[in-house]
Amino acid sequence: EVYFKNLSKQKQKQVMEKNGNNHKLRVCVATCNRADYSKLAPIMFGIKAEPNFFELDVVVLGSHLIDDYGNTYRMIEQDDFDIHTRLHTIVRGEDEAAMVESVGLALVKLPDVLNRLKPDIMIVHGDRFDALALATSAALMNIRILHIEGGEVSGTIDDSIRHAITKLAHYHVCCTRSAEQHLIAMCEDHDRILLAGCPSYDKLLSAKNKDYMSIIRVWLGEDVKTRDYIVALQHPVTTDIKHSIKMFELTLDALISFNKRTLVLFPNVDAGNKEMVRVMRKKGIEHHPNFRAVKHVPFDQFIQLVAHAGCMIGNSSCGVREVGAFGTPVINLGTRQTGRETGENVLHVRDADTQDKILQALQLQFGKQYPCSKIYGDGNAVPRILKFLKSIDLKEPLQKKFCFPPVKDNISQDIDHILETQSALAVDLGGTNLRVAIVSMKGEIVKKYTELNPKTYEDRLELILKMCVEAASEAVNVNCRILGVGISTGGRVNPREGIVLHSTKLIQEWSSVDLRTPISDALHLPVWVDNDGNCAALAERKFGHGKGIENFVTLITGTGIGGGIVHQHELIHGSSFCAAELGHIVVSLDGPECLCGSQGCIEAYASGIALQREAKKLHDEDLLLVEGMSMKEEEVVSAAHLIQAAKLGNTRADSILRTAGTALGLGVVNILHTMNPSLVILSGVLASHYVNAVKDVINRQALSSAKTVDVVVSNLADPALLGAASLVLDYTTRRIY
Repeated sequence: EVYFKNLSKQKQKQVMEKNGNNHKLRVCVATCNRADYSKLAPIMFGIKAEPNFFELDVVVLGSHLIDDYGNTYRMIEQDDFDIHTRLHTIVRGEDEAAMVESVGLALVKLPDVLNRLKPDIMIVHGDRFDALALATSAALMNIRILHIEGGEVSGTIDDSIRHAITKLAHYHVCCTRSAEQHLIAMCEDHDRILLAGCPSYDKLLSAKNKDYMSIIRVWLGEDVKTRDYIVALQHPVTTDIKHSIKMFELTLDALISFNKRTLVLFPNVDAGNKEMVRVMRKKGIEHHPNFRAVKHVPFDQFIQLVAHAGCMIGNSSCGVREVGAFGTPVINLGTRQTGRETGENVLHVRDADTQDKILQALQLQFGKQYPCSKIYGDGNAVPRILKFLKSIDLKEPLQKKFCFPPVKDNISQDIDHILETQSALAVDLGGTNLRVAIVSMKGEIVKKYTELNPKTYEDRLELILKMCVEAASEAVNVNCRILGVGISTGGRVNPREGIVLHSTKLIQEWSSVDLRTPISDALHLPVWVDNDGNCAALAERKFGHGKGIENFVTLITGTGIGGGIVHQHELIHGSSFCAAELGHIVVSLDGPECLCGSQGCIEAYASGIALQREAKKLHDEDLLLVEGMSMKEEEVVSAAHLIQAAKLGNTRADSILRTAGTALGLGVVNILHTMNPSLVILSGVLASHYVNAVKDVINRQALSSAKTVDVVVSNLADPALLGAASLVLDYTTRRIY
């Protein structure tokens, strides 16, 4: 907010000059139903809060004004907005003909309203037939149109209406990267497309911690607990009304059999509505002890209800869009939302043709908790939209320009309010330091934060959350869109559950720790966790020498020895998440003791701890320092001193390093004979000291068919952070239903 207010003050003068001295942008927001108001209200509040820039006119029409749908215009009045015009535009009948007649009635009434208001721009939302009438009227009357949520894909006639409005609109606010690419492919002007996220997420992401039990009790009864009830919201499918009514009947039968308290919202005003209401009454839903049937729930309260539900079921876009912000399980029925991008919380039942199939879906989903998803927004949509509105130059020609031919998917614009950099929050939990970074899709570390890693679990988790919140806030200022959080940590990790199973001795109080849940709940972002060695391999696969290589191995040579194995382009975790513990390959039966309790491991020879141990022995025997070296009295002996001594001609130190290199090389030979990779990447601070020794051992010891392997030193500065980021970037950018 502070950033946006400062930006507004800086640009106020030049915007006034551009659009004429003291001319405020007159914005008409037209809302047709409870669903579109939940998206438009945050924008309306933002416009109202800046009277120096904007004049707001509110037009209410459609089902807002019908008693059967809850007279939802009252919630607009309760939000303290002045309604300038009320238009009764719905022709009752709830069939296809009534929808057409409603559009015609709106087209008859709207010209008089628009002539009277004379707005500079009209904001239209979504894909409803009412919105098509609004866009058609404004376009024919030479009024600029800003369309919210264009470019998305779903089922039914809504797709055609949404794309028709896109062709009429002059400016576009979309919610996802895919929607933006669809608009570009539809030949819309790149400079007039804003990727902002969904405005409703600005409210959603600040809502979950509010008092919710009283709301649940009001709507579902005093005895209902959180995660122990269902929210059902199902609408007619206008392209197949008969089937959608049958599916609704099966859904109600399944819910009755499932025997959980259920809040059922009445369907919308589309054709088929009456038949669905008859099905509800035929089955006695309004009087059933397990059901509460309501026409409307205020959006603030609806947020709380779905956030704490055990499951949501139906075919509303709310289920696949907004509910993902809370990780609530969703069962999406039928084809109405086919093509929508969804989070992992959504289970699709495309052919919901039997009660048993729906019942099985309820049994699978009910009571689960998924990572929070930000596919449709990050809570900062309204500031972006207001900034976009202020950039509109009313002196520009009104006639739309289309960009032919369609541009390629990878073309982007360097305009701050149009394009933000897809990025990840990367967390690296080391033995000494805790680091958090904003990492872009190209592997650029945009911003990095470093703190000492606390010794206790509570302090460590508190610091992680604090640093992540700070980085996420800063991401808006540096024009980055955070897609999720990736965490790299030492020890054995279950990446499926986001749990650290066992930690290394370097990180205390770090076993059986669930990292995903608290961080996802706090940031409303999906979270991925993996071992630091695996993360190093992922970093190489995405940004380093492993890019495009089918089979390769990464070895980390640092305080300990770790690594990751990529086979057929996929990371290997193993049956108990213990794969690629490469530091514990035994190369000698009677070698030095390792921290793992065994003897003769690579780590006991070649790790930084092992070299430090040998350096201390030499120092204690007064055999470490040679001419050209000096140490302060309080200085701690380290592996670096051993390496320096070897370079300056200390034969004992050089022998220790050669033994360490040989041990590492023998381990690599074992890997070659087991996995047969085409590439071995040495990473970490000791990699450059070992690479030649490893190559020599391979030439002496490996089978001739394995000697062709390439051995290289990593060129990545921060493989742990980049690997943590790739956990996010590789997954979120391909998760499209």
